Amino acid sequence: MNENPKGICRLSVVAMRANPKNSSDLVSELLFGEHYSVLDEKKEMVQIQLHFDNSVGWINKNQHTPISEEYYNQVNLSDYKLCIDLSGTIFFQKKHVHILFGSVLPIATNELFKLEEQVAFNGESKSIAQKREFEYLKEVMKKFLNAPFLPGGKTPFGIDAGGFIQQVFKVCGYKLPRTIEEQRKCGHEVENLDEMTPGDLVFSNNNLKTGYIFLGGDEYAGVYGGEVKKIGSIEIGDQPWSARRILLKKLIPEQAHPID
Repeated sequence: MNENPKGICRLSVVAMRANPKNSSDLVSELLFGEHYSVLDEKKEMVQIQLHFDNSVGWINKNQHTPISEEYYNQVNLSDYKLCIDLSGTIFFQKKHVHILFGSVLPIATNELFKLEEQVAFNGESKSIAQKREFEYLKEVMKKFLNAPFLPGGKTPFGIDAGGFIQQVFKVCGYKLPRTIEEQRKCGHEVENLDEMTPGDLVFSNNNLKTGYIFLGGDEYAGVYGGEVKKIGSIEIGDQPWSARRILLKKLIPEQAHPID
């Protein structure tokens, strides 16, 4: 992978498609500041692998911003900030750029990033590395309530089930894969559903593309009926479910930042 060309998203959102055609199905999206490796090129399209979750898709070559291997590695080492406003604007490289919730800002506590990459941003942000608790997760989740279902989407303006779970946990400092199928293997198994705690992930054993965040009591949150909403246990039914625990039960100082 180190020999592959590198790139970074410098637009608010870029479509990642299943095949090298602009009309192909959406598999995911790039947000401002997310970086990737280039795997292949075909005509006007570039195949990329996103560093954050290893998801693969095709983007338009005109939306690809090349970066050096050195800068790619520099981004990996930097504890950048995440935009936690629903949407906002930054002044970047002498122009204003619109960004969305979850975008990566080249603002860090160190001076690794290039001088010309410095930005002006007056909105709310949070360190990528800082892990947060369930109460914070609930506030993050509210940003996505009523977001319309969009296969492959991962923004409050269009999102799928895997994107919703991934982005909520990303802002809370946890790295999860892109799809429900992959997420159901993460964390630790909760053997008895009666022992679930708020923040656990709940997956249908009958539908591998269905998953929710357990909120406590009989409430869950996820994509349901064409949008992100809170639902009750009656709505999810009596089908077999399994649960995984991602959130740390108790954050202590040495757990405030990720190990990797």
